[in-house]
Amino acid sequence: MNMTSAPHDSQVADAAPDNPVDRYAPNWLKPFARLARWDRPIGGWLLFWPCAWSAALAPVAAGAPHLHPGHVILFFIGSFAMRGAGCTWNDIVDRDIDAKVARTASRPLPSGQTTTKRAAAFLALQLLAGLLVLLQFNSFAIATGFAAMLPVITYPFMKRITWWPQANLGLCFAWGALMGWAAWFGSLDWPALLLYAGGICWVIGYDTIYALQDVEDDALVGVHSTARLFGDKVGPCVGAFYAGAAVLIGWAVWLVGGGAFAWIGLALYALHLGWQIARLDPADSKLCLRLFKSNSVAALLLFAGLVADAAL
Repeated sequence: MNMTSAPHDSQVADAAPDNPVDRYAPNWLKPFARLARWDRPIGGWLLFWPCAWSAALAPVAAGAPHLHPGHVILFFIGSFAMRGAGCTWNDIVDRDIDAKVARTASRPLPSGQTTTKRAAAFLALQLLAGLLVLLQFNSFAIATGFAAMLPVITYPFMKRITWWPQANLGLCFAWGALMGWAAWFGSLDWPALLLYAGGICWVIGYDTIYALQDVEDDALVGVHSTARLFGDKVGPCVGAFYAGAAVLIGWAVWLVGGGAFAWIGLALYALHLGWQIARLDPADSKLCLRLFKSNSVAALLLFAGLVADAAL
């Protein structure tokens, strides 16, 4: 691949024009920062929130007054490290497909900002950072974290063989719902499993909204997605997954004996998801991106309710 085919200061199409990577990062770092999506941090937040939910649900179950701050900090660092690793792996596998899609053709590999070999080395560094974070937990949580690698490795290939790559992404991005519980109790129980199932439904919903940006290009290159599968029923289908997320998470809250603040947080989360469905216009790609990003606010509302419930 020709390293001079695109300047390092060229911007990725779906990154905000004033993002810190484009504004402040040195040119040698920009291709790697873009591989890890440091210019689009929303994915790191969306990977972090199920970890945070689980870390906040565990003390509610245990009758403890607050979550473990060290766990939350480690989950935050690990989420961004592993999200970067996952995106780098995805870009390595999808570099030929990305070159054919307008939104992704400007990414570092198809645009020639870096080479596959350098991307692989950067992937190894990010995986090492994730491993160092994981090793700070108990042995059960470490084993649980390693188990997440299977859906992470297989994810880039799913869009080639199934209409449900968003479900595979759900397995990856909701995994943190298991980790916070495992880090606290050294085991997995029904509340954590239900929280995980709810997280999967949530991810399928929001990633379907995200995939609406690429429906036409995906059809041209033969890439599958739930956005294409649902067609003109995409709104009701996403709504059904969002409803499933709220019900399953509510079941988990009920099993741990959650109080008023936990239910208020869940209600605000559900209302936000409903607002997204009411606003959704599949033909408006900019709106779809805004709604997708707004899921971090929805997740924060649920997290705040769980934290307040443990405290009070």
